[in-house]
Amino acid sequence: MTIGYDALGTGPQKVLVLHDWMSAATSYEGIRPFLDTDRFSYTFMDHRGYGRSRAEVGTNTAREAAGDVLALADRLGWGRFDLVAHSMSAMVAQRAVLDAPDRIRSLAAITPVGAGGVPLDADGVALFTSAATSDVAWQIVAKMVTSDRLPQRWYDSKLRQFRESVDPRAFLRFLDMWTKTDFSAEMIKLKTPALVLVGRHDFMAFSEQAMKQTFGRWFSPCEITVLEGAGHYPMAETPLQLVSALEAHLRRQD
Repeated sequence: MTIGYDALGTGPQKVLVLHDWMSAATSYEGIRPFLDTDRFSYTFMDHRGYGRSRAEVGTNTAREAAGDVLALADRLGWGRFDLVAHSMSAMVAQRAVLDAPDRIRSLAAITPVGAGGVPLDADGVALFTSAATSDVAWQIVAKMVTSDRLPQRWYDSKLRQFRESVDPRAFLRFLDMWTKTDFSAEMIKLKTPALVLVGRHDFMAFSEQAMKQTFGRWFSPCEITVLEGAGHYPMAETPLQLVSALEAHLRRQD
């Protein structure tokens, strides 16, 4: 089994980047030109069933995905490294911090799912499940987490990319992960420095207050920054602000 990835940069500080539920690692294309590739070495990993790892079949649990993160770091020859994780992958990243605290130098969580998951009611489960095969449902979800503020052509492009790069079966297994998994009881004042980036126009489950009640209690130190112009996808909505906040956090870890 080989997890796919794409590398960018030659810097001494190693950074592993994880994507969200509705995208592969290509979701970060909009920020790549602005990253400091002299200071940092970025590796963009694709989870099983996504992008370069689409052919890799697994259970798509938080523990399995966290194991893939650590295995990829081993393959790259990395000892300690920083983790950047978007949305559902923040749950994976938190699992990795718990499983290998000495390996993770810091966590930057972008519009993140916490260790307790995001439970859905029956209507929510039906909508999010149908997004695996229904273009209409997929766009409803995408517009829900961005307050329907973006150009229609962006939603259309994002949907095409999703259909081309994501195995619907992995998509549904990861849905179970981030809606039904809860290891929050293990998150007791972790010493790993954390940055949480919140989009002002995101869904209420990802609000600043929700982050204070979860990440703010679990990580010490923990900085929570609100990106005023963003919803759930700051890498597309506010790319320069995202890079500035992210790399300021990473520089503090050196």
